[in-house]
Amino acid sequence: MENTLKTENFNVTTIVEFVLLGFSDIPNLQWILFGIFLVIYLTILMCNSIIILIIRIDPALQTPMYFFLSNFSFLEICYVTVTIPRMLMDLVTQKGNISFFACAAQMCFVLMFGGSECLLLTVMAYDRYVAICNPLHYPLVMNHKVCVQLVTVAWISGVPVVIGQTCQIFSLPFCGSNTINHFFCDLPPVFKLACGDTFLNEIAVYVVAVVFVMIPFLLIVVSYGKIISNILKLSTAKGRAKAFSTCSSHLIVVVLFYGTATITYLQPKPNQSEGVGKLISLFYTILIPTLNPLIYTLRNKDIMVALRKLLTKLLP
Repeated sequence: MENTLKTENFNVTTIVEFVLLGFSDIPNLQWILFGIFLVIYLTILMCNSIIILIIRIDPALQTPMYFFLSNFSFLEICYVTVTIPRMLMDLVTQKGNISFFACAAQMCFVLMFGGSECLLLTVMAYDRYVAICNPLHYPLVMNHKVCVQLVTVAWISGVPVVIGQTCQIFSLPFCGSNTINHFFCDLPPVFKLACGDTFLNEIAVYVVAVVFVMIPFLLIVVSYGKIISNILKLSTAKGRAKAFSTCSSHLIVVVLFYGTATITYLQPKPNQSEGVGKLISLFYTILIPTLNPLIYTLRNKDIMVALRKLLTKLLP
């Protein structure tokens, strides 16, 4: 009995690194995937950087809506930088080894930036609600000080919670396999490697997911319910179209982001398929950040006008 306990303790303490399987099940496509993801990553960096630059230099875009959008674009850059460079390195080396600390750090930053994105999307919905439903009070309610405070809350309010949760998860005993069937250290696949009873940890994850995913989502739904109700009361079709165009891009992003996040973090553990989970994660960590700049620029006349001005100055 004593020898068994020693062996179990040895197994638990010897896991000092994990192995990310990534896309090792399709070895013939490694370099093609590397090329695709590299182009996607550079596109995300370039498009979001252009949005930030345009908003910063164009006087017509010095409004709360675009202040929040510039923060959202910077957040997207941070979010993808946590996962894609590491994935590109693994595709090149064809080794997915990641240290225990690096895995914990990656999970912490993914959850931190993901939580900030949920809160920032809620702030952006509130901004549209005030602009459309209370236009006369908009300059007073959404003054620069309030905007900075809302953005600060969105960026930092989840930090202590995420750090605490990450420490809690990586304090669990890990024994047996150290192979993570994923391309980054995400919650569901890491939980599957933990030994013993993880019930309390899973309850904690659901509670945090409800606070940072479901409650903000419900606030967004309420905001848009009032926005749509207010838009329908407008007397002219042109007025309704103009009002809806200011929030349609944000609404599309909300549906895409919250849909995939809810499926990933609020799905019961026994129902999670590793292949499907990896595909969904690929969608919300890579595809949606790629689409977001296109959604916000192609559907936004102010951004397109500012972009043309910038191109005119750079390419006379």
